[in-house]
Amino acid sequence: MTLRRATPADADAVAEIWYHGWQDGHLGNVPDELVRIRTRESFWERAAERVGDTTVALMSGEVAGFVMVVGDEVEQVYVSSDHRGSGVAGALLAEAERLVSAGGHSRAWLAVAPGNARARRFYERCGWVDEGEFDNRVSGPDGLVSVPCRRYAKTVA
Repeated sequence: MTLRRATPADADAVAEIWYHGWQDGHLGNVPDELVRIRTRESFWERAAERVGDTTVALMSGEVAGFVMVVGDEVEQVYVSSDHRGSGVAGALLAEAERLVSAGGHSRAWLAVAPGNARARRFYERCGWVDEGEFDNRVSGPDGLVSVPCRRYAKTVA
């Protein structure tokens, strides 16, 4: 496995992983209003826009997963279904923690849907602590969408 900064050429693979992974973890766990704005096309648009925030994991030359970090927030962590259980997620999360620390922050945080039990178990196994519920505000075409989430945090420096 190799980790590297994403390039524009990775955007399609990132979007594909993000779209399918988001559905796995979020359908039935987030408000319908958010589901309506998370169209297939929206993942391709956002993946292209977010290349600068993205690190990809490569297995045999193929994008197996990615992480997006902005400031002290780990915004996205996704692994393709073909590579789940292979250690990719752990490597990406460790890299996210390193990036947050390198950015001068002592604590990292992330938001997770309360019903996304698989993700919550993973974060807890990696030493992240559930700090409770919060109202995550997500940008949509008609303004902000309120998404109930759990805030997880970890000291990284």
